[in-house]
Amino acid sequence: MNAERLARDVRLMILDVDGVLTDGGLYYDESGCVMKRFNVQDGLGIKLGPKAGIEFAVITGLESPAVKRRVTELGIGHYYYGHHRKVPAMREISEKTGIPFEHMAYVGDDWVDAAPMSMVGFPIAVPNARPEILKLAAWTTRAMGGHGAVREALDFVLRAQGKLDVMWREWLTA
Repeated sequence: MNAERLARDVRLMILDVDGVLTDGGLYYDESGCVMKRFNVQDGLGIKLGPKAGIEFAVITGLESPAVKRRVTELGIGHYYYGHHRKVPAMREISEKTGIPFEHMAYVGDDWVDAAPMSMVGFPIAVPNARPEILKLAAWTTRAMGGHGAVREALDFVLRAQGKLDVMWREWLTA
């Protein structure tokens, strides 16, 4: 699989949460509330993506107020929680957006991501993904989940589409 060629057709990136948008850790405070750590570079990339024609979606197995808040802050319009089987949510996203699976990327790390990764045009894994998931990936980020992997994946897609340098130059002007 030529990763650059596959990335050229991406119009929507679907993200897992735990292990992709976060480091995969579950942090509990003294009252039992779960806290999650997100990366600000991932966040900026997610906010910039739509300006380059890349939409984002999040599908996760767990329901979390922290994730809901982050997704809302980032303006991600397609948020599905409580989905350990993610393909039905992907079908709904495809129907709503008109974007077929072959124009989607999926970033995953664990077995719950296997079916979605096998269906999209550009499957991506983080380097600490389960071995089976790494085998399904057309491309693997260098950054670990929760440490800029989503931004790295977006940059790869935008570079393949010839959009990254144009977007960067916009930041060089006042």
